[in-house]
Amino acid sequence: MPCSRSSVLDVSPPAGEGDVSEQEYRRFQELVKAQTGITLGEHKRSLVAARLGKRLRALGLSSFRSYYDYLTGATGQAEREHFVNAMTTNKTDFYREKHHFDFLKTEIIPALKARAIRTGDRRIRIWSAGCSSGEEPYTIALTLRDSLESLLTWDIRILASDIDTHVLAQAAQGIYPADRVGDIPTATLERHFRRGTGDRAGLVQVAREVRNLVTFRQINLLEEPWPIQTVFDCIFCRNVIIYFDKPTIRRLIGRFATYVKEDQYLFLGHSESLYGVTDQFAFLRNTIYRKRGDREPCRGPRTEAIA
Repeated sequence: MPCSRSSVLDVSPPAGEGDVSEQEYRRFQELVKAQTGITLGEHKRSLVAARLGKRLRALGLSSFRSYYDYLTGATGQAEREHFVNAMTTNKTDFYREKHHFDFLKTEIIPALKARAIRTGDRRIRIWSAGCSSGEEPYTIALTLRDSLESLLTWDIRILASDIDTHVLAQAAQGIYPADRVGDIPTATLERHFRRGTGDRAGLVQVAREVRNLVTFRQINLLEEPWPIQTVFDCIFCRNVIIYFDKPTIRRLIGRFATYVKEDQYLFLGHSESLYGVTDQFAFLRNTIYRKRGDREPCRGPRTEAIA
């Protein structure tokens, strides 16, 4: 799915690229929404033309109309994956929106430790929905590894999903330019990353022990059912729903509610809100929500600010 970012369409179209007619653009808008849930505004028309122009050249096609016909025809199934990848871009960083990882470290992990002492349950399940190039799920893994004394005594699984197959392949390798980790403290870098040498100089790779905590999988958040057989202690779905319309958001959040344990958490992006969307999650603090218990009443007016 688009997603942290997540995979989302850029907002700054490059000037001087090719043009797409109004009718053609409407068709691509409808197709993108049907495939991904993303609602494209008129201001992204030039960017769509530029992105799809590359696909036209790759296929040897001469017009956007011929590309649309090919894409929606009987032989265009394989191209739809390239189309979705072309329509999404990926902006994310390690420790982006740091207060979420601080909450994971200071609130969620201590509660999970207390649960383990009380019940013996040492399973942790977290979903990064819209994981993009992997920085978000790896930051979750780093936070867990730094906060749990003996990782070997815990059963930890982080599901990292995105609709974009290209970024998932990159994310699974865990290899990044050194400047992408420039803001990470030196001690964290030395413990959790390996620096490249020779022809890999200038690159770093997330340590295998961290990568082993994360499973990458292509999941389109619009598809039903999701190929998921567990419930989660928390779900990160950041900078995704802002690109959906209200009905799509309501459906998605309702489905998330069935995959989050009672009293556990949902994280959204900095400009996203559940105000007026659902009462299944209670607002805790900036972009952090807790799933309400089955018998927990809604307690009066919501205090959350509208994003």
